[in-house]
Amino acid sequence: MTRVNEYGQPVGEDVTLELPRPRPGPVVLEGRHVRLEPLSMAHAGPLFAQTGGAENAALWTYMPQGPFATRAALEAWMETAVDSRDPLFSAIIDRATGRPLGFASYLRIAPEVGCIEVGFIMFSKALQGTVHATETMALMMSHVFDTLGYRRYEWKCDALNAPSRRAAERLGFRYEGIFRQATVYKGRNRDTAWFAATDRDWPVLKAGFDAWLDPANFDAEGRQIRGLADCRG
Repeated sequence: MTRVNEYGQPVGEDVTLELPRPRPGPVVLEGRHVRLEPLSMAHAGPLFAQTGGAENAALWTYMPQGPFATRAALEAWMETAVDSRDPLFSAIIDRATGRPLGFASYLRIAPEVGCIEVGFIMFSKALQGTVHATETMALMMSHVFDTLGYRRYEWKCDALNAPSRRAAERLGFRYEGIFRQATVYKGRNRDTAWFAATDRDWPVLKAGFDAWLDPANFDAEGRQIRGLADCRG
């Protein structure tokens, strides 16, 4: 008889896992509103306009790098980021304008156990709270579960970062706890809040994303009719 955990999910020696899973590589992901493409130096100028300078410094509060006061400073970091494979960065492009609005990455990639994290997420002010932002996260999650076949998708953030924690829960990640003094960045201890979604969660999460992103779920002014949690049922 198959054993199950407290969530009713099969566990233990009765479960056959196909591991390792493929390691993600540079890829283009297309949605209705956004296109994700490998981060390149060609994105530096537009990204600085969206995320650089004193007026955008607060965007970098919980990021391990930044803020960047000058384009040259951003480019110096990007020289390393564009060649990195863990984190693996994608630029978030507004399909209507062709303008980069931010970036996000896969990181702590563990093909041997089918686990991967989404993080180093930079949403410009123009991207925050938009359908473009939600579609970005849906595209990245779909690629992990539907294309690469991973079994676990993690979201971690500074425990003080309330907007990030709300975003994780809205997107359907399950809260798993606080790891105290898990790391140090920008000269201080960081307690880390952990969230995750699994391949067994994905069918419900995917149906919710599809229903929420359906054009019929938005009125003539572009306002949602049903929230994402409601669309998951």
